[in-house]
Amino acid sequence: MANLGIFVTSSKNMAHVMGVTKAAKAKGNDVKVFFTWKGTLLAKDPQFPELCNIAEVAICADSYKKMGYDPENDIPEGLNEKQMSTQAKHGYIIDDCEKYMTL
Repeated sequence: MANLGIFVTSSKNMAHVMGVTKAAKAKGNDVKVFFTWKGTLLAKDPQFPELCNIAEVAICADSYKKMGYDPENDIPEGLNEKQMSTQAKHGYIIDDCEKYMTL
């Protein structure tokens, strides 16, 4: 079993994030997804809670705020306040995962 890290920077890639995550999980892999910059807009996608159920998900709180959301009072469905994170979490994912991709 391997770990896959996915770094999401675009608001156009939810179908890819879900597809890659589901395929990796079907093969028995763990998946960690970090959303930053415009990728944080996907926290409002209807599929986001499902992603949170099948992968370890975190969001850059600073980017979320820059996209117009309140990271303290508008935590996306499926996440908790600890998952509203910093780029340090992104660094941890890079270090922890055997495979890593950007979408």
